[in-house]
Amino acid sequence: MIGVELQKIVRSRRTWTTILLIDALPTLVGVLLAVTDLGPRPGDGPAFLSAVLTDGALFPLAALAIVLPLFLPIAVAVTAGDAIAGESQQGTLRYLLVRPVGRTRLLVAKLVSVMAFVVLTVLVVAATAYVVGTLLLGNDTTAGVASVSGSTLTTPELVERTLLALAYAMLCMLGVAAIALFLSTALRSPLGAALGTMAVLVASTLLLTIDAAHALQPYLPTRYWLAFVDLFRDPILWRDVTRGVLLQGVYVVVFLGAAWANFATKDITD
Repeated sequence: MIGVELQKIVRSRRTWTTILLIDALPTLVGVLLAVTDLGPRPGDGPAFLSAVLTDGALFPLAALAIVLPLFLPIAVAVTAGDAIAGESQQGTLRYLLVRPVGRTRLLVAKLVSVMAFVVLTVLVVAATAYVVGTLLLGNDTTAGVASVSGSTLTTPELVERTLLALAYAMLCMLGVAAIALFLSTALRSPLGAALGTMAVLVASTLLLTIDAAHALQPYLPTRYWLAFVDLFRDPILWRDVTRGVLLQGVYVVVFLGAAWANFATKDITD
C-alpha cells in the first residue's frame, strides 16, 4: 500500500507542478540578486539573503527561509488535506477499504506519501538554490563560509549544518501534515481540510505578533519554524531548535493520534 501511494505521488503531474512553482520564487530571487547585486541589509528580509551576495553556497538556506513561512506549508496543507478527504469526495475511499487494507495501514501510507512530497520539495529547492547560488553568485571555497556569529565554517561544517536545517524544516512540515491529515479524516472536502490547516497556521503567525498572546506563543505551531538559523551560529545555539523539535513532536503525536482515532471509528459511506 505504501508503495502504491508513493508511486501516485511521484508520478502525479500536480506534484511536480507544485514543486516547480515553489522552486520558481527562490530561483527568481537568486537571478535578481545576481543581476542587480542588491541584497537586503543584514537582519532584513529572509534569513541569509544578505549573505548570499558574497557566498552563493548559502543560497539553499536563504531559499528555505523564503519558502518555509508560506509557500511550502500551503503545498503540504493541500497535499495532506487531499489524502483522505479527496478519496472520500471522489467516492473511492470505501472501495479502497473493501480490499484487505486496514484503516491504520491506509492512514500510514497516506502520511508517508505526504512526507515523500515534502522531502522531494525541500531537496529540489535546496539543490536548485545551490546550483543558482554557486553559478550566479559565486562560491569561494578557500576562504570558508561566515557563520551568523561571524566566524568561519569549513565546507564539511556547512554541509552538516545545512542537512540538519533541511531535516528540521521537514519536521516542521510533518507537524503541518499531521494537522491537515486529521482534518482530512474529519471533513469530506479536501479544500476544507486545506483551508482549515491554513487557518490554524495563519492564526498562529498572527498571534506571534500580538503581545497579549505572549503566554500562548511558545506553544504555537509556527513559533520555531525559522530556528534553523541558530544552527549556523558558532557555537550552535540549540535552545530554540530543541524546543522546536519537541513542539513539533507534540503536534505530530497529538494530531496523528486524533486522525487515527477518528478514521478508525468513522463510518465510511462514500
